[in-house]
Amino acid sequence: MSATRVLLVDDDAAVREALGQTLELADFDATTAGSFVEAKDLIAPDFAGVIVSDIRMPGRDGFHLLDFAREADPDLPVILLTGEGDIPMAVRAMSAGAFGFLEKPCDAADLTATVARALRTRGMVLENRRMRAEIETGDPAARMIFGVSEQANALRAGVRHAARSATPALVTGAPGTGISKVAEVVHLSSARAKRPFEKRAARGLDRATLMTLWEDCAGGTLFLDEIAALPPDSQLALIDAMDAGRTTLIGGSTEDLEAAVSEGRLAAELYWRLAVIVLRVPPLSERPEDIPVLFRQYVAQAAEQAGVAPPEITEARIAALMAQDWPGNARSLMSAAMRFVLRMPGDAERMATLGLAEQMAQVERALLVAALGRHNGHATEAARALKLPRKTFYDKLAKHGVRPEEFRRGAG
Repeated sequence: MSATRVLLVDDDAAVREALGQTLELADFDATTAGSFVEAKDLIAPDFAGVIVSDIRMPGRDGFHLLDFAREADPDLPVILLTGEGDIPMAVRAMSAGAFGFLEKPCDAADLTATVARALRTRGMVLENRRMRAEIETGDPAARMIFGVSEQANALRAGVRHAARSATPALVTGAPGTGISKVAEVVHLSSARAKRPFEKRAARGLDRATLMTLWEDCAGGTLFLDEIAALPPDSQLALIDAMDAGRTTLIGGSTEDLEAAVSEGRLAAELYWRLAVIVLRVPPLSERPEDIPVLFRQYVAQAAEQAGVAPPEITEARIAALMAQDWPGNARSLMSAAMRFVLRMPGDAERMATLGLAEQMAQVERALLVAALGRHNGHATEAARALKLPRKTFYDKLAKHGVRPEEFRRGAG
């Protein structure tokens, strides 16, 4: 859910009109009110916007409005305005929970920048609430497919449709978009969720192995990645197996399968059976608004895996991520999140300046840190997990300046 509205509260009609026009010219959806009484009925926990209010108003002032708004929704941003311009009032406003404090007459650029920042914050809060609500309903599509874009919503809807249909399906997309994950979510969203799910690369899969997989997945789902790479004899066996039923097939591909059919690499009958339902996973280039959502999720996951506290994600970092191309899609964004958590070089440009030895050293350090994090700073267990002699492990820790005690959760 995006936040777009601005509730503007000021008892001075001329000021109210001028500020409202400034907001409208900046493409904000402004609603104006002349008093707290007029505004209070518009303030609710699901208000998809922010509040801008004068402090000094007859009757109930801006501080009263701030208290009312925070009681209704502690995460609802309130920006307070005053003509006084004194430091104590600004301190009181911020300590009372105001999102921002601006002096009247407001500079248009300052006002719109502050409102835009507040709306971004509000939008993330509302989206997180929506996602939590969907997670609580047990919806795997909401729990495992992240994003706020129309494309992400369409993908989740398509996954649910494919799951209800219980028919063969095809998942396509650019490399790194998460094709196998989407296939797994289809399975988990279906009536087959408690039955077996197996994912295998199609390349080189012989008939006997394929038939064993098919039987092992009876009642469940078999996902074959890069389906056009399946050997011709196995393709024929797969068509026969689909006739017999029992297992649901999902194929995955990063290439144009119609071209593969025309070139004779993929049996037309197999393609058309799969193409009844096609789920295309959109690349990040088509949904840049999902980059911050995905990055935050990947950072949280990486920090949990490494056993470290997630570092702060600043607006400057988000802006840098949004400005960067991601040809590797979600996979490369996930890698960037891991580097960020492990405090490795955080961008492709810097990595490109390192020699092979330096890059390998960064990877080695990351593996040491991750192992210590997973084993709560216990060096012996981490060394065993990495299959390293203790002395070699300690030598590597010293080389990279890594201290096991820093990864012991609960330690002072």
